Amino acid sequence: MEITLWGTRGSIAAPGAETVVFGGNTTCVEVTLSSGRSVIIDAGTGIRRLGDALITRGDELDLVLLMTHIHWDHVLGIPFFGPIFRESTHMIVDGFTRGMQGLRRVFSERLVDGTWPVRFDDLLARIEPGHVLAKGPMELGGALIQAHRLQHPQGGVGFRFTENSTSFVFLTDNELRHDGWIGTRFEDFVSFCRDADLLIHDCQYLPEEMEIRRGWGHSDVESVAQLAVEAGVKSLILFHHDPWRTDEGVTKIVGRCQYLIDRAGILIPVDAAREDTKLRLPA
Repeated sequence: MEITLWGTRGSIAAPGAETVVFGGNTTCVEVTLSSGRSVIIDAGTGIRRLGDALITRGDELDLVLLMTHIHWDHVLGIPFFGPIFRESTHMIVDGFTRGMQGLRRVFSERLVDGTWPVRFDDLLARIEPGHVLAKGPMELGGALIQAHRLQHPQGGVGFRFTENSTSFVFLTDNELRHDGWIGTRFEDFVSFCRDADLLIHDCQYLPEEMEIRRGWGHSDVESVAQLAVEAGVKSLILFHHDPWRTDEGVTKIVGRCQYLIDRAGILIPVDAAREDTKLRLPA
């Protein structure tokens, strides 16, 4: 299993001199299974460059796009995803139950509504909704994909990929709290992440920034460190960097998270998500 990070920023794209190390594009992650199948998570602005890369790999593309939710920063890259303008592309949209609806809304409905000059129905690719993960796990190319509800306004889902004995958990736009909704409390995520080889989790804020941001659906570094320790994950990547967070600020969050984990006496390496990074997990 190989994970490629095409977009790592949260809330809005943040290009510039102070974000070049960790990247300014919003959420898009590619999971390449051992079978060769590509699974895309979210259609943030990072999906544009992923699309260019996919086109160079061949004419016939059979893709699965898993949507965590449909907030702007997770859908606004879709009009720039090159494969959707090719008849040879087939893409299934699964994950969040309203994922397909959210992608369609980026495009114009009547050509005169002023939102976008292209209608969704005019795209050449065959794009179809999937409803597998709403009912249970998905089996794809020898891998098992499971979904888990997120603690995030208007809802959302995170994912766990398992191939043989290797597992990867992706949870962005998730607020870790003990008083969360039923099924999305801290202990529920501990169970979902248990013994994962790699956990990528939303870590947009510092604890001291949470007072006015409680309920926004994002986590702070102390909560994420506690999750990693209690779940016994093998490695941790911090994700969904705040658009105002400079590279220096992200680096400080990594150091703070590593300190908290080390203080617990657990060996878990920590890093921050960086655009263009490829993470390889043994099959």
